[in-house]
Amino acid sequence: MKPVLVVGSYLSPYVRKVLVTLRRKGIAYEIDPITPFLGDDRFSQLSPLRRIPVLVEGDLVLADSSVICQYLEDRTPEPAFYPRDIADRARARWFEEYADSRMGDVFIWQYYFPLIVNRFVFGVAPDAAKLAKVAETEIPEVLGYLERELPASGFLFGDFSLADASLASFFRNLEVARWQLDSARWPKTAAFVARCFALPEFAELRRFEDLVMRTPPNQHRKALAELGAPISRETYDTGAPRPGIMRL
Repeated sequence: MKPVLVVGSYLSPYVRKVLVTLRRKGIAYEIDPITPFLGDDRFSQLSPLRRIPVLVEGDLVLADSSVICQYLEDRTPEPAFYPRDIADRARARWFEEYADSRMGDVFIWQYYFPLIVNRFVFGVAPDAAKLAKVAETEIPEVLGYLERELPASGFLFGDFSLADASLASFFRNLEVARWQLDSARWPKTAAFVARCFALPEFAELRRFEDLVMRTPPNQHRKALAELGAPISRETYDTGAPRPGIMRL
């Protein structure tokens, strides 16, 4: 079967969630590793909100990570990546939503984006006072909730599921931004993240993520291909950054 196409950067937590799902399902993919800020007008046709990831399979185009993951679950039911119990499945969807919305707002848009993306893509220096406030109040609020909800061992619903993948995906971006998760203050959360990152689904992506972090954007495709990433033949990269039309 022909690999599906994923459009989006290896450093996006939303792309990461989809790539982990594809790996879990054993579905082959190719990737056009662009950030949404570098997408051309054709990218706008694929993703009207100019957000990533986008999944393309034949004539089907999907442009939301949760929609994509639900499609992949329906397309390839085994191995299941959602809990089988309907109550647990509903709870798993809640954790996915919490990750995509609340953690996306705090971890990505309030911290990672101004510290990394604004600085290196748009040349805008971060506001140190705002970053400090996020680090001191917003991130701890999220971690306090997770510390109450996460299990002391294992995963949320027994087997590793999309709920776990969704939550863990955002911590990689905090790591990239050099925010340290205090294992003494949030022991369950720190142990949970470590368990997730030790899985092959996450571990196999790390070398690509590390390469992207130390490589100029205009060299990503070539460098990733040389490292063995399944790079697509064509790209939607325009080479000139422009802001998206939505934050979340």
